[in-house]
Amino acid sequence: MNRILIALIGAFVLNNAYADEIIISSQQQLNLGITVSQLGKNTALSSRHYPAEIVVPIGQERVMSAPQSGLLDMLYVAAGQEVKKGQPVAHLTSPDLVGFQRDYLQALTQKKLADQTLARDQELFKDGIIAQRRYLETQSKFEEASASLAQRKQALRLSGMSDGAINQLQSSSGMSGGITLTAPMDGQVLEQMVTVGQRVDMAMPLYRIGHLNPLWLEIHAPLEGLPFVKLGMPVNVPKLQASGKLIAIVRSVNKTDQTLHLRAEINQGAEKLSPGQFVEAEINLGGTNSHFSVPKSALVRKGPEAWLFVQSVKGFTPVKISVISEQGDEAIIDGNFKGQEKIAVTGTTALKGSWIGLRAE
Repeated sequence: MNRILIALIGAFVLNNAYADEIIISSQQQLNLGITVSQLGKNTALSSRHYPAEIVVPIGQERVMSAPQSGLLDMLYVAAGQEVKKGQPVAHLTSPDLVGFQRDYLQALTQKKLADQTLARDQELFKDGIIAQRRYLETQSKFEEASASLAQRKQALRLSGMSDGAINQLQSSSGMSGGITLTAPMDGQVLEQMVTVGQRVDMAMPLYRIGHLNPLWLEIHAPLEGLPFVKLGMPVNVPKLQASGKLIAIVRSVNKTDQTLHLRAEINQGAEKLSPGQFVEAEINLGGTNSHFSVPKSALVRKGPEAWLFVQSVKGFTPVKISVISEQGDEAIIDGNFKGQEKIAVTGTTALKGSWIGLRAE
């Protein structure tokens, strides 16, 4: 070490080797180039705004599609309208529907005939008039007719007919050339993908409907914030007075900008937000946070341990800390601090020399 530096620290070294407090005067601090700075609160996540996107939660969004090909001759709702489950949203005219109904009515007739035949042969078999083989054949035909009817009924359901419409068809035998499509859930029509008079194919999307309370907030936060975030932490959108909590920490880093993917559920003020909207989000680490930001120059290494020199009345006191992360010229540390302490940020070499009992040559 430089002899001038040794001479300057010699006055307070002899009595302070490995002491809890390094006694040093203001003039000695000035001569040694020791400067102090107030301990900074960690700003890796709190007190900063981060880009986020509003999305509809999984399970709260449905896409209505055409159950079969046909012509849309009527639309009842448009984008932005609120709908209730079962509310009519469109009417589809389809020639294929007539064929499905015809097949169902034929299967229904065959099922009734098989039912009557089975009842008759069952009585004949009991009286010993017919052989068991014939009775079993009749029973087999009845089961086939029942399966065929169930298949035709399911085809009508897939084509968009409700059970009520199917039962009405069964009682009146009045076939219809069109069906009324209804909303599958309560929510808002987010997108209308077709127009009146348009011909559509089977499974073609018609509407996108979503339930918009609560909503999800997809946040892109700095990677160094990973040690600090925990599920349940408060999250808010300051400009729109919306708030919620953190529900997921996605451990998949964005390769482009090395950001951390977080997800929050917004249940307060969700009506002020819209899916696809980009906002600024803020994560509140809480008042019990013991993480602080310090310049890397303030860190003092002693073997595997890290320390800070905290200013005291007579000089400085070494305090052991844990280094959470280091990014650029800043380090995030964890320690037992109140947040008002002042720490040495330059001249730490001289303080370390005094602390370990450096002796002049």
